[in-house]
Amino acid sequence: MSSRRSRQSGSSRISDDQIIDLVSKLRQLLPEIRDSRRSDKVPASKVLQETCNYIKNLHKEVDDLSERLSQLLSTIDPDSPEAAIIRSLI
Repeated sequence: MSSRRSRQSGSSRISDDQIIDLVSKLRQLLPEIRDSRRSDKVPASKVLQETCNYIKNLHKEVDDLSERLSQLLSTIDPDSPEAAIIRSLI
C-alpha cells in the first residue's frame, strides 16, 4: 500500500473543506495575493507556490539580518549594553 493510501485511510485525513479553509487563510497571509483585487480567484496551486516563495524569502531576510547584526557586533565594545542587546537578537 502506498504511503498516500495509508495516510488517507487513517483518522487524521484532512477534508476538502479543511484544505479550502487553509488555502483561504494562506491567501490572507501572502501580501502579493492578499493585496490583489481578485485574491479569491487565485488557484490553490499558485497560493501554495507563493507560500513557499514567501517562506524562502523570509528565511533569506532572517539570515541577512543575522549577518548584519553579527557584523555590527564585531564593530562595538563587546561589554557594552548595545552588544548585549545585539547578542540577544542573534
